[in-house]
Amino acid sequence: MQIPGAVASAISDATQRPFQLLRATPVGGGDINQTCRLEGSDGTLYFLKLNAAQHHAMFVAEAAGLLAIAASNTVRVPHPIVHGTAEGLSFLVLEHLRLGGRGNARQLGEHLAALHRSSAERFGFSQENFIGTTPQPNRWTDDWLDFWREQRLGFQLRLAAKNGYGGELQRQGEKLLDVLPAFFDGYTPQPSLLHGDLWGGNHGFLGDGTPAIFDPAAYYGDRECDIAMTELFGGYPPEFHAAYQAAWPLAAGYAKRRDLYNLYHILNHANLFGAGYARQAASMISSLLPS
Repeated sequence: MQIPGAVASAISDATQRPFQLLRATPVGGGDINQTCRLEGSDGTLYFLKLNAAQHHAMFVAEAAGLLAIAASNTVRVPHPIVHGTAEGLSFLVLEHLRLGGRGNARQLGEHLAALHRSSAERFGFSQENFIGTTPQPNRWTDDWLDFWREQRLGFQLRLAAKNGYGGELQRQGEKLLDVLPAFFDGYTPQPSLLHGDLWGGNHGFLGDGTPAIFDPAAYYGDRECDIAMTELFGGYPPEFHAAYQAAWPLAAGYAKRRDLYNLYHILNHANLFGAGYARQAASMISSLLPS
């Protein structure tokens, strides 16, 4: 992996400490960016993400999300050190967290509930960001249904149409958008600070068992969105869910809203990865529509 020489200089400038790169060790696990561990001549470690220069906005947004979560003082995240572009590449340097093995899943549930108590006056975020490589709009909105209809499901459905998944998926999707209020009878979501992309691969544990989350697509939304995604692809044990429920019980009706919220991610997967997910999204929509 070729590391732009400007990265070491950027680290030195950001930390006000000289950093001389000794070695870069590739790290697997992601399919969007190249990643590696940087080791300085003094033993200092950092985590580096690289992509093409035109994707620098992804790193700007990720850093903003990490800073917002860190400012809540609730759950551990890697601190962003510096980001920029050099030699046709964009880069993001993060604090290196030594992750590995099992940890305290109950504490993760408690810390996530605490994160979700960090609130805002409206739904959205200070800037647009990305879910995977898909742009994620976050215009500040007073009404949650309007936000979810326009900036989440509606946005993904319009993108799906551009990607060739029109027809029945669009017709059924429009019907679902029309009946959204039925999912919220007796439930009024409050704006909670969300991780936004909390599948199993985006959490881990430090050596002492302390939980950490990373790779956010942060915004202020219904906290059920994060919990729903923890059930979409697995990776979160029962004690995580039990601890979250004990710290802040979910409202009645969560089970039916779970699939509504996870539909967003399946539609995004269709737009990123193809027709198999489009068929899954169509099936989910059919099951969500009133019979």
